[in-house]
Amino acid sequence: MSATLELAKELISLPSVTPQDCGCQQIIADRLAALGFRIENLPFGEVTNLWAEIGDEGPLFVFAGHTDVVPPGPLAEWSSDPFTPHEHDGVLYGRGAADMKGSLAAMITATECFLEESKPRGRIGFLLTSDEEGMAIDGTRRVIEDFKSRGRKIDYCLVGEPSSSERIGDTIKIGRRGSLSAKMTILGVKGHVAYPHLASNPIHNALPALQALTARTWDQGNEAFPPTTLQISNIHAGVGANNVIPGSLEIDFNLRFSTEIDAEFIKDSVAQIIEPYGFQYDIRWHLSGEPFLNTAPTLLAAVESGIETITGSRPQRSTSGGTSDGRFIAPTGTEVIELGPCNASIHKINEHVRIADLERLANIYQAILERIA
Repeated sequence: MSATLELAKELISLPSVTPQDCGCQQIIADRLAALGFRIENLPFGEVTNLWAEIGDEGPLFVFAGHTDVVPPGPLAEWSSDPFTPHEHDGVLYGRGAADMKGSLAAMITATECFLEESKPRGRIGFLLTSDEEGMAIDGTRRVIEDFKSRGRKIDYCLVGEPSSSERIGDTIKIGRRGSLSAKMTILGVKGHVAYPHLASNPIHNALPALQALTARTWDQGNEAFPPTTLQISNIHAGVGANNVIPGSLEIDFNLRFSTEIDAEFIKDSVAQIIEPYGFQYDIRWHLSGEPFLNTAPTLLAAVESGIETITGSRPQRSTSGGTSDGRFIAPTGTEVIELGPCNASIHKINEHVRIADLERLANIYQAILERIA
């Protein structure tokens, strides 16, 4: 069994559902300490965060990732226990295999091999959290705030999120769209459905405004980003009876937005769209992250060259998908790129990763270290 596969299985066996770490970071800290890394635990609230660094001067290259996983869902639907790593036909099954305990294992073994063979020109760090899959408040976001207060600056950061599509290293993320969520409450007047003139139905009042909101063209995107999109994710109203006009309506919606616009523009535009309809409303906004795009050449060249050396092909650059903790790191001026396993099974029943991909990913990570560190 390869060292990467063995470590991946050890991490998967720990049921670290957000925000629990369940000892994953201690296993990693012990491996890194044995290499000479300085270890620092940074707990915030219920969240476990780990910082590890080796080297005293020069640019700082950081592997970033998370030890938490999403809940497994119905256990009966899994072909094997999600927290008992299972191998079958060259595939490793288990919650976190692809997102992202496989990446973490590859990062560690790549660093071990690199330091056995080389003396780093700069510094190498690890930034790990147990709060990426959850609220993401007390994880990387808080650590970066702490780093700012201490004057600690990361130059290059490789996030191990599952970026690949069909084969390992075929796609890298050079940026991500912004994410802005809203919970809108529309107020009406509750009443009996037989006497609508004595009530005000917030559902009826909202429908034209929602149609206008979803029909809006926000931008055309650009070379790096697709156009901004809005999706309504939840609608709730009523008391459960079919003869009561509800007194309020709650609507959740989210925008994934490009660098063509920003959060304040979106908030102002939403108000301009819905206010002419004349109903009473309240909106609570939550900005998960502004869009970011890495166009700086140093890390990008190292990543693309490392992938080509191991796989024989250059990766496609992408900004698609959801958000990642890169959204907290990139605004500090850090060059950020995401590279990890194939993402087809993440968050699904029977999450898995090809075993050969784990070793190939470790080789790619080592090749990147040889070029950047």
